[in-house]
Amino acid sequence: MIRAVITDIDGVIVGDKIGFNSPYPNVMVINRFKQIHSLGTPIILCSGKPHYAIGKIIADCKLNNPHITDGGAIIIDPITNTILKKYIIEASLVTQIVSAYINADMYVEIYTPDSYIIQKSQIRELLTKLHAHILQTSPIIVDDLTKESLLHEVIKVVPIAINIKDASRLKRIFNPFDTKLSLAINVHPIANPHQFGLITTKGVSKKQSAMDVAAALSIPLSEFLGIGDSTNDWSFMELCGYVGAVQNATEELKKLVRSKSTDQGFIGPSVDENGMLSILDHFNL
Repeated sequence: MIRAVITDIDGVIVGDKIGFNSPYPNVMVINRFKQIHSLGTPIILCSGKPHYAIGKIIADCKLNNPHITDGGAIIIDPITNTILKKYIIEASLVTQIVSAYINADMYVEIYTPDSYIIQKSQIRELLTKLHAHILQTSPIIVDDLTKESLLHEVIKVVPIAINIKDASRLKRIFNPFDTKLSLAINVHPIANPHQFGLITTKGVSKKQSAMDVAAALSIPLSEFLGIGDSTNDWSFMELCGYVGAVQNATEELKKLVRSKSTDQGFIGPSVDENGMLSILDHFNL
């Protein structure tokens, strides 16, 4: 019995076909989510994006339940403006790691619970506009990002590599901070080959946040359907009794989903074919 759904967004319900499934999911997916939720099944969006970037999806689907945002740094119901969890990075660590990326001339953003900020001298016209499209919000622009970070509660730092090779440099810069901070690398369908670093305080993860949400809803994870498209998503999916993936998911994730029985695991069509609908059909939702 499936009593709740937890799903990634980019590559799963948002693709790269502007006007069809970008920057928002296809209307058929929106309507299905709305219907499922109205029948009493919570749908939890789980994303590396901030809540204000996915707020329209949540509002359109009327998903008034907790959602996992910023890679787990915030668990929030934006409809009621209720924050269940918020993980702040220590200020001294923020200044050190921001300085490290700026000194290496790597584009970097900092995120507060309500906005994201970049340094004026680092603006890359195409990248800055592209990320604003993805987040559906423009950044706050400041003269000195390191100093500005001291004025805010910073929950996430996002350095952006220009391609997979450059992501190796991103990781090398991060290495000295590994004992106190966590790093994940994400991609977005319309931003390839850019690689987005997601730096949070140590211990923050989609996995931990999934456990927190399950506890808040009083629904065991064995009764959750977890859906994703990348190996990173398996961190929360493996906790769920049921799992699904879209055809454009990584081969490694699809292999993990196939390891389940057909009653517990299913791979649907790609995001650009509204694969989410087939996954929900398979599990009778």
